[in-house]
Amino acid sequence: MSNDRLIYLPLGGAGEIGMNAYVYGWGAPGKERLIVVDLGVTFPDMDGSPGVDLIFADLAWLEANAKRIEAIFITHAHEDHVGAVGLTWSRLRAPVHARPFTALHAKRKMEEQGQNPDAVQIAPTWPQTIKAGPFTVGFAPISHSIPESAALVIDTPGGRVVHSGDFKLDPTPLVGEAFDPALYAEIARPGIRALVCDSTNVFSPHPGRSEATLGPAITELVQSAPSLFVATTFASNVARVRTLAEAGVAAGRTICLMGRAMRRMIEASVEAGVLTDFPSTVPVEEADSIPRQNLMLIVTGSQGERRAASAALSRGKYLGVELKEGDTFLFSSKTIPGNEKSVIRIINQLSEKGVDVVDDRSDAYHVSGHANRPDLMRLNEILRPRMVIPMHGEHRHLREHARLARAAGMGSLIAINGSMVDLTGDEPRIVEYIEAGRTYLDGKVQIGAMDGVVRDRIRMALNGHVLVTLIMEDDEPLGEPWVELRGLPETGTSKAPLAEVMEEDLAQLVGRAKRNLLSDDERLEEELRRAVRRTAEDEIGKKPEVTIVISRLS
Repeated sequence: MSNDRLIYLPLGGAGEIGMNAYVYGWGAPGKERLIVVDLGVTFPDMDGSPGVDLIFADLAWLEANAKRIEAIFITHAHEDHVGAVGLTWSRLRAPVHARPFTALHAKRKMEEQGQNPDAVQIAPTWPQTIKAGPFTVGFAPISHSIPESAALVIDTPGGRVVHSGDFKLDPTPLVGEAFDPALYAEIARPGIRALVCDSTNVFSPHPGRSEATLGPAITELVQSAPSLFVATTFASNVARVRTLAEAGVAAGRTICLMGRAMRRMIEASVEAGVLTDFPSTVPVEEADSIPRQNLMLIVTGSQGERRAASAALSRGKYLGVELKEGDTFLFSSKTIPGNEKSVIRIINQLSEKGVDVVDDRSDAYHVSGHANRPDLMRLNEILRPRMVIPMHGEHRHLREHARLARAAGMGSLIAINGSMVDLTGDEPRIVEYIEAGRTYLDGKVQIGAMDGVVRDRIRMALNGHVLVTLIMEDDEPLGEPWVELRGLPETGTSKAPLAEVMEEDLAQLVGRAKRNLLSDDERLEEELRRAVRRTAEDEIGKKPEVTIVISRLS
């Protein structure tokens, strides 16, 4: 009897929103042939990852098993699904398959990292399929907030798996394919062993609304604005960008796209043929010459990104444009958990300028790209899977989705990043745990989350830094130690300059030290460090990070 098994292993995106990376395998335990689904990124914040550019899944386990990888499949072009392709491909070196619009972005990611874009191959849509070792994979169109999203139909010797990707059940998405229940009923006909499913909106109790419902409300809002109208949304939601632009045109306004990501996404959508009849726009350089009441800006930065157009406009002039009292600013987007502080900061800065801000609280100007609870239940009813494995969500989302599936009579469990799930039996079960951490892109270098670089950066930010320099000659100090401070007050409780107080204490330590201490760099460094931290604690109530430099003259 064969002991081959069908496994599912999330390395990112399960227990969090973002950084998606999933693995499926078929074969003998430890020798399974593998496919990878999505290689995405998440974004840093100043609290937990200061100075970091991007974050993506730790692929050490996958790299160690790279010879077993048959192919990589990308479900859609959002950054949290495709953003790490160029950063990680050199370690995996498997063909990448994606639909045309997604492939455009994947190829650009490859080129940006100096990788061969020809490794990205354009995939056909279901019912055409791609053979990858023991897997046969098809891209089944599904509606989402970006064009050409797909669920993956993964056929294996152990049964059929449907990996939903990000999705909603939208009959009129405006851009991209509508959800087709008949197509998915046909996919379900042979039987579905497992549905691995988006969990983002499992707590939203009402059926999701269609993208097509937003146009009238947005048009009315733009028409009622007395001065300059600015709107921000996800650049990748090209249907929304078009809805905003059409509302502006209907209100007699000239449209200007502001922000590189916004312009690039629209250009890619037109190039791929998924976006047609987009209203004409003017370049940013001409925006300032148009009367404010006749102008509409569509800008990047709906999530409070510091370098995006929204944040720049909230701080002052951006590319010659400045917001003024009486202008209107619309957030046609939902704030992703974790971005609230950044968004609120922008809203308050706009308010200080006298700008009227309309956010997402009314739900009149935004609909989610993810399936709500009733929509998840409807997909389950169409596919009738034997088991449902929740993915793409924080732990609370996965837990609730698993409870929902079990209540409907389907097997389920909570599989967070690193949980290897055996899908072969009647019930899913976790059979192994893999180390599943994070990798930081820090400038041009990739570092592990546990390497200590970011931890040290946080410690310096919290505690400040002291540099102590001491020159030695023949085991005697040549002058006194001197101190440089970074991120610390200039004076402490003694009212004397902090650096001078430290230098005096260090000079006394060195002056009293015996020769055996002065000749031992390691011991001397430790004594100097302790003295600095002791003085700092007495003077300012902090123990800073300390660097000791001892130079010995030969």
